[in-house]
Amino acid sequence: MSAIVAIVGRPNVGKSTLFNRLIKRREAIVDAVSGVTRDRHYGKSDWNGREFSVIDTGGYVKGSDDVFEAEIDKQVELAIDEADVIIFMVDVETGVTGMDEDVAKLLRKVKKPVLLAVNKVDNNKRAEDAVEFYSLGLGDYFTIASTNGSGTGDLLDALVEVLPEKEPNRDDELPRFAVVGRPNAGKSSFINALIGEDRYIVTDVAGTTRDSIDTKYNRFGFEFNLVDTAGIRRKSKVREDLEFYSVMRSVRAIEHSDVCIIILDATRGFDGQVQNIFWLAQRNNKGIVILVNKWDLVEDKETNTIKHYTQKIKEAMEPFTDVPIVFMSVLAKQRIFKAIETAVQVYENRSRKIQTRKFNDVMLPLIENYPPPAYKGKFVKIKFCTQLPTPYPQFAFFCNLPQYVRDPYKRFLENKLRENFDFTGVPISVFMRKK
Repeated sequence: MSAIVAIVGRPNVGKSTLFNRLIKRREAIVDAVSGVTRDRHYGKSDWNGREFSVIDTGGYVKGSDDVFEAEIDKQVELAIDEADVIIFMVDVETGVTGMDEDVAKLLRKVKKPVLLAVNKVDNNKRAEDAVEFYSLGLGDYFTIASTNGSGTGDLLDALVEVLPEKEPNRDDELPRFAVVGRPNAGKSSFINALIGEDRYIVTDVAGTTRDSIDTKYNRFGFEFNLVDTAGIRRKSKVREDLEFYSVMRSVRAIEHSDVCIIILDATRGFDGQVQNIFWLAQRNNKGIVILVNKWDLVEDKETNTIKHYTQKIKEAMEPFTDVPIVFMSVLAKQRIFKAIETAVQVYENRSRKIQTRKFNDVMLPLIENYPPPAYKGKFVKIKFCTQLPTPYPQFAFFCNLPQYVRDPYKRFLENKLRENFDFTGVPISVFMRKK
């Protein structure tokens, strides 16, 4: 489980550029137009052996300046609630603005570590100008230039110093199943139906669940914690930021879980927001089950409706399509226990360990019949393979030239693994190692 770091600040101070640098990938779109970051921005980073998750809150808001200010306040409040450490970014070119002062006012009340990063400091003159940021009352600051990375090392050193201590290993704890999805898809109703009591208030207003709540649950002789994350607080009625709130809420629940039960509304489909949550779970190597709720509301069903619907979801999930999809109706209590039974099965798949000898007996003949393609006239020979001792399925294949094995061949190995051993609902990692 990694700590969560949120990057906050007014538009166009360089939050996305810093985010890209931290996660070492160009995931956020960087553009000089303020407020370009539309997508949710979440990634993994590590420094000095400490792993943490980074959330870029940039540009989830559009509209006039006054709307901007209200929205940025909301984002900062949410980051204060959800994150463990906050990086507050300001821009030396424009100096201290009214909006910076508003954000600083919110951050001064916080009991969590706040690191003030003054961006665009790429010469001595600007380093001198940065002194004015002491006026924000947040103590010392870090001067950085997120475009070329100068100063980010010192910022990260300070960041890992203040990260919360790692939590002890949860081996003795019960497995955790997180119920996630966009607002109003039926997450709370699903948990109510399972436990047979109205533990959660269920209303038609999207986003009435404020926090994720754990419920111990026992069925099929299997005990686990159900985590409800119905992701959004009431105050966020603005369209643009719905996604930001639900993702921010889901991140922690997903990271803390073993299996993610993603509930979607059949009448809305596997839309962008649900896909974001799916990829979040996949990137965190969690078990995944997709529940299509409100199936009773879909009109004009024909013999192949389920088949076509499933096909559309699988196309959107490519290349990771080995995921169970259960069609249900919480209201009519149709197939809700099937949903949990499937989640238990996925949990078992994620914990599956294959004996090395059996693994080699199955995989080596397949590799011999279909070896990796030669690269630059060189032939790759895979001699041995084994499952790594990690909490989720990772496999190492030992060969003479690991650098010449391309992604398509790794996908071939993953497909063969899935054909021969049951890893439905679980992301798999395949590594090539030098023999």
